[in-house]
Amino acid sequence: MRKIATTVALTALVLAGSPATARELATLTRLDAATVELKREGAAPVSVWISADTVLDKGDQRFAATSKDGALTLPIAATDRRYVILEGAGGKGRTVVAERVLPLQQGSNFRDVGGYVTKDGRMVKWDKAFRSGAMPLLTDADYALLGQLGIGNVVDLRSIEEREVAPDMLDDKVGALFIANDYSLKPLMAKMGQGGGDNMYAGMEKMLAPQFRSLFRRLIADEGAVLYHCSAGQDRTGIATGLLYDVLGVDRDTILKDYHLSTELRRPQFEMPKVDPKDYPGNPILKYYVASEDGKPRKAEPLYTPAGASHLAQFFAYLDKQYGGSEAYLRTLGLTDADFAKLRKTMLD
Repeated sequence: MRKIATTVALTALVLAGSPATARELATLTRLDAATVELKREGAAPVSVWISADTVLDKGDQRFAATSKDGALTLPIAATDRRYVILEGAGGKGRTVVAERVLPLQQGSNFRDVGGYVTKDGRMVKWDKAFRSGAMPLLTDADYALLGQLGIGNVVDLRSIEEREVAPDMLDDKVGALFIANDYSLKPLMAKMGQGGGDNMYAGMEKMLAPQFRSLFRRLIADEGAVLYHCSAGQDRTGIATGLLYDVLGVDRDTILKDYHLSTELRRPQFEMPKVDPKDYPGNPILKYYVASEDGKPRKAEPLYTPAGASHLAQFFAYLDKQYGGSEAYLRTLGLTDADFAKLRKTMLD
């Protein structure tokens, strides 16, 4: 199994003396199918528990009564969704840690959006929202792992052409509500191909307004975890995640760092099944996924302009100028003060 770096943010337990902006204060790295490595900043003594959920109770396994180690190897199997609970002296400063990247056999860019600390010191909750690329080649073991996440909603951000070639099956496997809005990919791809790569996302907030509205409505409803995805899990999904983090109060440096993880975490070979393009004449998504001349699958491309500017950073600048920020934009989709208050209550500790 490949080594997967998973970012974790700790709360006040290790925030003393840290800047107010969100940071990746610890990482949980899967070493192999049976173990993970926890790394954290600071040497404050903590007890370390392994739990089947985010609540510390009598059924949990205590791994260490008191640990000052900056790194620990923990016995957590890749087949099990487990949580590491760190507890300070006297039961103070309790923090829940989970793997950000799900160790799927044939998934692409599937990760939990939780764990980051906001500018005001709150934490984005684990297991409330997940993001991913397309999932047409998930294995039985992958479905078994995802079945442990409590997914109640699947919001498919893809076009009708993409869903035709690689339909979702996870919603049927876990009994989730499936939501998608029909639109053609062709205008979207044409828009992203303009301008030599600069301001590639400008205007997509209008083209994808129904999809973003559906996503935020399901997050606010809080009826099970929400999984949202596109094909690569980086552009449409990256914009959606950036909007979510921004209105929750995660600082933009952290948002951008998380956004650019997609280049490392994508597995394009698992985003599209092997099909004959002749069976789908005129389908634009197949032109993107066709093998290169040497027969190798398409590689994940860095999410920067030719001049080195981040696509999402440019989009944030565009939103700020055109709407006055992410929250102001989402208000044009119908979200109200009450909606934002409930979203933050649902998504933040």
